Amino acid sequence: MLELKTSTEIEAMRVTGAFIADLLDDLTRLAKPGVNLLDLEHRARRLIDDRGAQSCYWDYSPSFGRGPFRNVICLSVNDAVLHGLPHDYVLRDSDLLTMDIAVSINGWVADSARSIIVGTPRPEDERLIEATERALVAGIAVARAGNRLGDISAAIGAVAADYGYPVNTEFGGHGLGRTMHEDPHVSNTGRAGRGLKLKPGLTLALEPWLARTTDQIVYDDDGWTIRSADGSRTAHSEHTIAITDGEPLVLTQQTVSTEHIPG
Repeated sequence: MLELKTSTEIEAMRVTGAFIADLLDDLTRLAKPGVNLLDLEHRARRLIDDRGAQSCYWDYSPSFGRGPFRNVICLSVNDAVLHGLPHDYVLRDSDLLTMDIAVSINGWVADSARSIIVGTPRPEDERLIEATERALVAGIAVARAGNRLGDISAAIGAVAADYGYPVNTEFGGHGLGRTMHEDPHVSNTGRAGRGLKLKPGLTLALEPWLARTTDQIVYDDDGWTIRSADGSRTAHSEHTIAITDGEPLVLTQQTVSTEHIPG
């Protein structure tokens, strides 16, 4: 069942989203060669606790995972792209790191992901990340009342096709609000003009993710971390948005003042 949010509820989600944007900025600055993934996990825990927020990942036990998930952030490196389980791994120069996090503040959830290059960039990795970011922008641009869910999926898929990257359809975007996952599912490719009609108050997490040379995935033995089946590198970009009577609102960016994140 779809739950349309009021303007007040959307503003509450925007506060959560702004905190997530701050947190990802903080971790981006911290993520350098020589830093352990567990350092990033512990930093995220501290920031969430200091803010009085709640992790949406802690104790999460979906059907596809080997739960419960006992971390507050997903950290995926190189050929890992989704649900990366933080572990004892020291980042190396040129690693491609994806950070994905969802939290709740005062009962309202936001969700965002960002891929970055640690240290020296590789042009092929920059291009892959750029593709996910441009796909996300394209999906947001058509997220307007009166359009269809398929318009978002088609816009995302078209950018991937322009870059020459295949698209996996097993995991994609989703609704969210009081919980991390709500209806509807948002595929990262599809046909324009099809599917649910978008209405003001609908809140969605759009999350194009791509592997360079495959649309197939495999799971690590940890039961969570998803990798490209052929070992090619991956990237993932995600924002929480709200459908309005006009322009779509991006809720996971620094658009409202938040409490200062301590150093």
